Amino acid sequence: MKRKLSILLCGTLAAGMLTACGGKKEMTGSETNAKSTGEEETVTIWHDGDEAIMGVIEDTVNKKIADENVSIKFEKKTGLTDQLKLYGNDQANGPDMYLYAHDSLGMLAEMGILAPVTDFISADDEADLLPMTVEAGTYKDTQYVLPLYYESLLFIYNKDLWKGAIPKTTDDLLSYMKENTDVDAGTYAVVNQHSTAYNVAPVINGFDGYIIDKDAKPGLDDANTIKAVEYNKKFAELMGEGDYDTCNTLFTEQKAQAIIGGPWLVSGIKDAGINYGICSLADFTLPNGKSLAPYSGVQGVGILKYAEENKKDAITSVLKALCSTETGVALAKESNCAPANQEAYKDEEVAANEMIMAMKTTAESAEPMPNIPQMSVMWGPAESMLAAVNKSGEDVEASAEKYQEEAEAAIADMQ
Repeated sequence: MKRKLSILLCGTLAAGMLTACGGKKEMTGSETNAKSTGEEETVTIWHDGDEAIMGVIEDTVNKKIADENVSIKFEKKTGLTDQLKLYGNDQANGPDMYLYAHDSLGMLAEMGILAPVTDFISADDEADLLPMTVEAGTYKDTQYVLPLYYESLLFIYNKDLWKGAIPKTTDDLLSYMKENTDVDAGTYAVVNQHSTAYNVAPVINGFDGYIIDKDAKPGLDDANTIKAVEYNKKFAELMGEGDYDTCNTLFTEQKAQAIIGGPWLVSGIKDAGINYGICSLADFTLPNGKSLAPYSGVQGVGILKYAEENKKDAITSVLKALCSTETGVALAKESNCAPANQEAYKDEEVAANEMIMAMKTTAESAEPMPNIPQMSVMWGPAESMLAAVNKSGEDVEASAEKYQEEAEAAIADMQ
């Protein structure tokens, strides 16, 4: 689940200024007209996601802000980042807002087309949001994205095949795998995409290693990254091929007792009739005493700068409704999404959802996927290193040095 980034330039635009005495906001012509005529003001949001989820958000928000004479309308755009590159400065043809994965933020912010969320709402309005999700929407110390929901890797197991309790440590998990895996027979205790950087990130991050840091420095040759890759190799040896389709097939055909994967696997697992259970990866403790720390992908909304000039009051109303507990609960109940709003998890039905609560637990240790543009060129070197170690048996340190140089060259080429 890699989402690619690019390069940009952040900028803000002041709009809706208050007069010194009266405190009245200066309104643009379109805003004045809408208010004077009593017409409903529509905020258009482009997206590239699940139409059903957008429908839930649209219905919930529109009910919440109906008395304010404001509404939202979602429009699906294939290749959303390309569309925003074309229309991000086009007030006539572009959207007011967009909803997309947070890891595209760096590219869009560097283009200078976004207005900070903090131009519209305060820290008090966001007080109920999970800190990890707010961090995901922040680039160069400025928050440009309001988080709505998120996802992360999970430990999904077959209740009819798994023997005993789920281990609490990764060392005990490794012991269980050794006892319950027969590679020659094609049966496995646990399967994972062991040479995919996103799927190995929980170990790398948990060992205090890193693929790339916030300053765009690759970390493939970092001592902790090397330790993590060496540790991951022990598990890879007991997981077979390790590609997405093979892992998924082994689990759904009940040849694997457990799989490490995301919520996107659950519908297929249900269709296969598997009696499954879900644990948070944060429930597993590494030898260093820290939890596994997967990447998290956060879906949220950003605001176009020209929309701030023309629809600031309307967008403020929309943002407050989007980050509300009601929207979070609706996302969880109707779309099975893990909401950014922490208060939503107090709802009785939400609290009973095993998958959502596992992701809530994971959010305490998860790291937002890097949203800097340079991350886009890191997946290749990182996965080449993992494949060299896990599939070709190459030395970890030698591979780290080789692919660190490749990563540094790729980043230099972006300048």
